[in-house]
Amino acid sequence: MRFEKIRINNFRNISSQIVDISAEDIVLIGENAQGKTNFLEALYTLCYGSSFKTPNLREAVRHGENGFFLEATFINDYDERQYVMFSYENGKRNIEIDGKKIIDRKELIYQFPCIIFSHEDIEFLKGEPETRRKFFDQMMSLSNPSFLDDIRLYRNVLSKRNAAIKTSDKSLITLYDERLAKYGLVIMNEREKAVKEFNSIFPHLFSVVSGGKDDLYIHYQKSWQDVDSVDDIVCILKENIDRDIKMQTTTSGIHRDRFSVRDGNGIFNQTGSTGQLRLCSLIFRIVESKFFEKNTDKKPILLFDDVLLELDNKKRSVFLDQIDSYSQAFFTFLPREIYFDENHKKPLCYNVIDGKYSL
Repeated sequence: MRFEKIRINNFRNISSQIVDISAEDIVLIGENAQGKTNFLEALYTLCYGSSFKTPNLREAVRHGENGFFLEATFINDYDERQYVMFSYENGKRNIEIDGKKIIDRKELIYQFPCIIFSHEDIEFLKGEPETRRKFFDQMMSLSNPSFLDDIRLYRNVLSKRNAAIKTSDKSLITLYDERLAKYGLVIMNEREKAVKEFNSIFPHLFSVVSGGKDDLYIHYQKSWQDVDSVDDIVCILKENIDRDIKMQTTTSGIHRDRFSVRDGNGIFNQTGSTGQLRLCSLIFRIVESKFFEKNTDKKPILLFDDVLLELDNKKRSVFLDQIDSYSQAFFTFLPREIYFDENHKKPLCYNVIDGKYSL
């Protein structure tokens, strides 16, 4: 799948423009605050129906306007030309593919598999456990629709169980235990397999790009320890019911699982330098793209939001050599940066000034 053209209207600082993006590599060159990231955000919004910068799409509307409009033509996996449209006005969003209204954003995700590389990714290392859970769940959901369904079902049951906990209704709480255990066990087993696959790629890739250590790995700590069945989990939930009521929440489950990056010295975010942590977060995204291709036989769209600025020329060259699993890639650079070395294929380059894109 690859985009051909995109029309952007009243999104951030972009007034109205149609941009040709019919190339494998597209580079956006400009100073800060000119519209490079806004362009990537517009693409991401078409792919996910949401923004990677804000949960409130109202913030993406150009100042003084009531909404924004995005539309793109693309070539699907069968070499057929289609179009996707996203509009947001007065708090309401509308998404269509070839004129057909999209109700569940899941339909977008699997039509436009997209991975964003951003500075915020360092939170995979430095952030709260929820950030790493979210990364792995998104990585797995991108290639496995049934996993996404299980995550949604689990969250729905968890919400109902927590509501029952707040009323201290033990009989109602236990009604949800088996369903919570059922979905949780499936998710836990899938996470365990995904971490094993991640660790088969991650340490070597980090070593190649960094030129250093190769003992990094992901440690997966399950909240429900030593369980083999739904019944085992139900027993744990029943044993913890008084504690749950006291704490006013479900205190065990896959929503409490922990992922950590470790090396021979322990937890990496406590021993690694800022540069190492940033590089590690970039490797997370490369592994995500390789994980996606391996499990779907498809290649994602990659968006690089100023992240290569963190790498010296040598590491940048090695890093780019490892990115071989994509259908289309968009890069943002400052004017003074060296974009690619002489061995890289020639990209389509746009100069970006005040929300305008020119060749």
